[in-house]
Amino acid sequence: MKTRLLSFLVSAILGMSCIPLHAGAEESQLLVTATGTISVKPDMAEFGIVVKSEAKTAEKASTEAAARYRSVQDGLRNAGIPADYAPSSSYTVSPRWEWDQSAGRNVLAGYTARHVIRVRVRKLDGIGRVIDAAVQAGADEVLNITFSSSRYGTLREAALAAAMGNAKSDAAIMAKAAGGRLGPLIEAGESQLPPRERPQMEFMAMKAAPAPAVTEIAPSDQDISVSVTTRWRFIGTPVK
Repeated sequence: MKTRLLSFLVSAILGMSCIPLHAGAEESQLLVTATGTISVKPDMAEFGIVVKSEAKTAEKASTEAAARYRSVQDGLRNAGIPADYAPSSSYTVSPRWEWDQSAGRNVLAGYTARHVIRVRVRKLDGIGRVIDAAVQAGADEVLNITFSSSRYGTLREAALAAAMGNAKSDAAIMAKAAGGRLGPLIEAGESQLPPRERPQMEFMAMKAAPAPAVTEIAPSDQDISVSVTTRWRFIGTPVK
């Protein structure tokens, strides 16, 4: 794990109580916003697998899609993915329309059944084999591969601690530069920044060749960031 501390958006408000520093320095405050960021290599992934079928009737499209769905689920079991790691996320049967030039309007051409399975993979070194198994079993598309870390909670706490450390360090520097010293913390609040994920992958699955190469997926590191806004007491130097 590589730790990278980032601090930004530092601002100060002196004399918020509208009392001059020489008259009531202890009432002045510093407002500091800072961020802590932790970089981590993902160890989990999620992606969608689409099974679809087109037919003249809704019943036939649904029946064919159901058979392909069972085939894909069997392929996932054989690849080591348990049933509770491959639940259905959506299922639709919808009419398919085509433009009839002679009639000058759209006409019903058939129906499309679409079943989406959301797959979770706990070992990234095997994700390529899982995708290949699904494709060979009849999957039509592989959608939206996203990566995450099983240590997210611990890493978020580390990012929060880093953010508070950055805020206190910046506040102390500001207080010294203003001719005083840093007092106690008055209040603090935090906000979770959106994870900086790498671009999602989306592609049409191709039918497997007789001896296909194993699909390789290599995720980049991800950033977990937390921002804090803090308010500190500013203790000025008394005027003699």
